[in-house]
Amino acid sequence: MSTQLVIIEDDAALSEMLAMHFEDAGFIVRQAATTRAGLELVESGPVDLVLLDQQLPDGRGSDLIGELLAARPDLLIVMMTGRHDLELAIAAIQEGAADFVHKPIEADALQEKVEGLLRERAAARESAPSLADSEVAPRDLIGRSDAMLAVSKSIALSARSAATVLIGGESGTGKEVVARLIHQHSGRTGPFVAVNCAAIVETLLETELFGHEKGAFTGAQARRAGRLEQAHDGTLFLDEIGELAPTLQAKLLRVLQERVFERVGGSELLTTNARIVAATNRDLLAEAAAGRFREDLAYRLKVIQIDMPALRKRREDIPLLASGLLARIAQRLELPRPRLTPSAMERLCAYAWPGNVRELENLLTQALVQARNALITPELLGLPQPDGTQCATPTDTRAADDRAPDAFTPRTLDAVEAEHVQRVLDHTEGHKGRTCEILGISRPALDRKIAKYALATHRRAKP
Repeated sequence: MSTQLVIIEDDAALSEMLAMHFEDAGFIVRQAATTRAGLELVESGPVDLVLLDQQLPDGRGSDLIGELLAARPDLLIVMMTGRHDLELAIAAIQEGAADFVHKPIEADALQEKVEGLLRERAAARESAPSLADSEVAPRDLIGRSDAMLAVSKSIALSARSAATVLIGGESGTGKEVVARLIHQHSGRTGPFVAVNCAAIVETLLETELFGHEKGAFTGAQARRAGRLEQAHDGTLFLDEIGELAPTLQAKLLRVLQERVFERVGGSELLTTNARIVAATNRDLLAEAAAGRFREDLAYRLKVIQIDMPALRKRREDIPLLASGLLARIAQRLELPRPRLTPSAMERLCAYAWPGNVRELENLLTQALVQARNALITPELLGLPQPDGTQCATPTDTRAADDRAPDAFTPRTLDAVEAEHVQRVLDHTEGHKGRTCEILGISRPALDRKIAKYALATHRRAKP
């Protein structure tokens, strides 16, 4: 029996191209150009899968997902969007979409994705119910690479279950960010509680995790609830789990197997509903083979495993990531929104980033603090000359062309005003009186602009 496909897309040329392609592949295709017409098609006859555009004349495609699934709960929905916005995906996938693709659409790749979804659904029908494919794209995860899209899918899969999660990856890749996002999208009512297993000595880590009774040791003057109790109905995040001492590994294994534990110095058996999410930069199974980690605990921890890619393995995300981090840093430091010159971006793309995203953020913070006119040049980065490795610079990175300073770059009025006022201040060597005359504004107005844009006044001459 042929697969029934509905295309809801207002771009007539794209809709027709996709229709012809899938009809040639043996699909039965119907088309609609609005949300209302699309819903009517889905309600009027059998449908296996919908290709749904996000921006439609009468509304957003993501807002239609609930109605489509209410009409046909088994429907597969693939979102199509021209925006490389990971935040957009969470609305669609959390509503129940199976996947999403970015425009421009490659018909062969889309067909492969569609056929893969159909195969997975067929397999799921033949076996026990399992987690549905999904995707989450929170704003804290910046990137449009395949590796980051895979991470976002894994986050949503994890959020929809209570299974233990192990997050792997090098230091600085954002493992705690992933853990927090899993918690945020899980619907759990309890808190997110984080413990760094490498930062606390073994004797203190035991009481930190499990709590203690009064008199359990010298200085224990009162009962204290541990992090496991505090995380009840929430999420306990155990960072650097590979550093956990053998005795504590055994106790944690008991928690995962039986959901019970005892405070240090106590005999009362306590239960917990905390969800355990752990992170490590080690291979726990290799550690187990070397006798440094319990193999049974390793398998208990990695019921679901998410591997964070190193930044050097997703260089295509660096321009977008750098832009997002700079905006966040500037807001935190109350500085004008910065710009990266193309050659500075080239340096960022070429660097290996052994410290990953954390190193990138630290370097950008240092550069922004030292930047003049909020313009970050290669010299401020202190990175080596590029070796030819490049990454495309998206249009929203606000990069300034340092090789052609007179070229037009669309900017906000605030950015233009800040640059102009700074240039006049430079021209007058910080003389506020002459600066006010040139700009045609009052002294208080100039002071407000200097404070607003954090401008340099040089103070070479008396105002």
